[in-house]
Amino acid sequence: MEASEARERLAALLDNMELVIKGKRPQVELAVTALLSGGQLLIEDVPGVGKTMLARTLARSIDGSFKRVQFTPDLLPSDITGVNIYDQASGSFRFHPGPVFANVILADEVNRATPRTQASLLEAMDEGQVTVDGETHPLPRPFFVIATQNPVEYHGTYPLPEGQLDRFCLNVTLDYPGQEDEVEVVESQLKRHPIEELRPVLSTAEVTEMQELARGIRVDRSLIEYALRIVEATRSCGEFLLGASPRGSIFLLRTAQARALLQGRGYVVPDDIKRLAVAVLAHRVILKSRRQDLALSREAVERLLGEVAVPVGVEGR
Repeated sequence: MEASEARERLAALLDNMELVIKGKRPQVELAVTALLSGGQLLIEDVPGVGKTMLARTLARSIDGSFKRVQFTPDLLPSDITGVNIYDQASGSFRFHPGPVFANVILADEVNRATPRTQASLLEAMDEGQVTVDGETHPLPRPFFVIATQNPVEYHGTYPLPEGQLDRFCLNVTLDYPGQEDEVEVVESQLKRHPIEELRPVLSTAEVTEMQELARGIRVDRSLIEYALRIVEATRSCGEFLLGASPRGSIFLLRTAQARALLQGRGYVVPDDIKRLAVAVLAHRVILKSRRQDLALSREAVERLLGEVAVPVGVEGR
């Protein structure tokens, strides 16, 4: 598949998702960017703004399997990964897969579960597999986790530790819809929900092919250095107690490759990196005030971008 063909297919995917997710094209594009980059997505926002529907819409649009896990304080790791159960007929243990064995996983309100249960997602997110009782089980491809998180000031939440936040490729917010968009959302659901009529426009095999295609998008050495200068700036900035990790550098470049593919280019340009830096880095830094405030972190990263020199003359090189 060529980059130009991928662009047409991905444009159809975005248009298809917008039949359900109204007025949120930038957020939909970020979700698809995370999918193409092979990373996972964290959505932090208030209830009822469409986080669950975004996950369901993406799964249906790529003809993928979908599982939703409601994270609660009493949820156990085995409730996510699965468990070995003794089969009396065969006299042996059989593995019963948990809900993590799907193409698109919605980890709903992930910060309401205990840290031990939150950590059970780590191996799956990092390695595309889970290990139960010493036996490793591969997960289906593509494998995409969309975790939702309530704002930390809500009662009954366990803020995700830095090590787990760092494993999410992008962090986005959906926000409330504009008035015209909300009118359209309400009208579209008065009789039946539009997702009931949504049809796939891609297959999971095509998504996997596009993920491989994205990895082959050319990145000039000067752009790698540009991305690393941005990350280094978070480490030396006086506003942050903790800067972004090397994993942040990797995801910044991988998502830039995915964005280039979305636009039908075979190469990354500086704007790809600049437009993704806030979504990739803001949740990886810690403010000196130690406040877990995504909005403040986003503003600080945005200010840093204006201080890092942008390379010129590298498009298509």
